[in-house]
Amino acid sequence: MKIYQIDSSARKEGSTSRALAKKLLDKIKKPGDEIVYRDLDDEMVFVSGLTESGMKIEKKDQTEHHKKMFDLSDTLVKELKDSDIIIISAPIYNYGPPATLKAWSDLAARVGETFRFKPNGRREGLLKNKRAYLVITSGGTKLNSNEDFLTPWLKFILNFFGIEKIDIICADQMALDYKKSIRDAEKQIENISRD
Repeated sequence: MKIYQIDSSARKEGSTSRALAKKLLDKIKKPGDEIVYRDLDDEMVFVSGLTESGMKIEKKDQTEHHKKMFDLSDTLVKELKDSDIIIISAPIYNYGPPATLKAWSDLAARVGETFRFKPNGRREGLLKNKRAYLVITSGGTKLNSNEDFLTPWLKFILNFFGIEKIDIICADQMALDYKKSIRDAEKQIENISRD
């Protein structure tokens, strides 16, 4: 199996979402698994300068920025397509996703690669038979509350790509009771099974 781990926290040291994702990885990985790691805080390009939607620009019209953008997009799409299991760790920032995670989703959304349009105009995700684990953390936002715009959005994006098996581990409202939030998240990890 190939496990694709994605961290999106802007904090390198002391990041709770990164630490919990590592614990989850250690829990579900098996001998022989290949781990592909991507830290979105290391390298991310934001979609800009497009002349039409859907990440399309003729090669002759591409600037250096476009080339860098498409190269990274091609890599991210390949990483997703090649994976069997995806772990995404994300803190809730100002009620939504980190900017780098939104940029990742924009670069990974490619017509004919991660989704397609059916003849009736409806979209169909092309990344079937994959499983995703989301590690969500927050300081004050309650997971799946009216103020949580990260969790439903991320689930929708993964469904859009065709990924429907999604488990969520959360350490939310850490500012209220940090130890309890971490304890609860660690219990969720203990109870996780990848089968």
